[in-house]
Amino acid sequence: MLKSRVTVTESLAPQTTMAEVLAAYPGARRALFRKYHLGGCASCGFQPTETLGQLCDRNGGLKVAEVIAHIQASHEQDRQLEITPREVVNRRAQGETVRLFDIRTREEWDAVRLDGAEFVNQELVQSLMGTAARDALLVFYDHNGTASLDAAAYFAGHGFTKAKFLRGGIDAWAQEEDAKMPRYRLEEG
Repeated sequence: MLKSRVTVTESLAPQTTMAEVLAAYPGARRALFRKYHLGGCASCGFQPTETLGQLCDRNGGLKVAEVIAHIQASHEQDRQLEITPREVVNRRAQGETVRLFDIRTREEWDAVRLDGAEFVNQELVQSLMGTAARDALLVFYDHNGTASLDAAAYFAGHGFTKAKFLRGGIDAWAQEEDAKMPRYRLEEG
């Protein structure tokens, strides 16, 4: 399950801030943009302190319950893209080819990375789109699993049937699978 400080089992409400929505449902921005054209650019964006009710009100009086249902349904779809560090280890141990793609910054890549991972840049993305088998297991990871969810969704949307994101990112890997791997914290800014 995707983790956050607001748990997914808690229900969203009109007074829930967008920061809380995004923390509990990391794919919510993508889901809101896809259906309602909200949150994708400056003209349709929202502030972290804005509530879900305020967002719905200022965008044509959207029904909050409908928006919440859409966020939750999209989250369930996102969970299908999830793979745990243990699952990756087990699949590799069984001889399955697992391609790991690191979408973090160059500085993070240089500091620590998963064995066999490939650093994602525009050339690699173009190469994957043009030559990778659509049924290959592609696992994207970042620091904590949030941005890699979007990367996996992007590839799944382009027909890659086994595009996944590493739940919890490299931080979860270090915690769950490789205690000797250096861990770090990202500065919020």
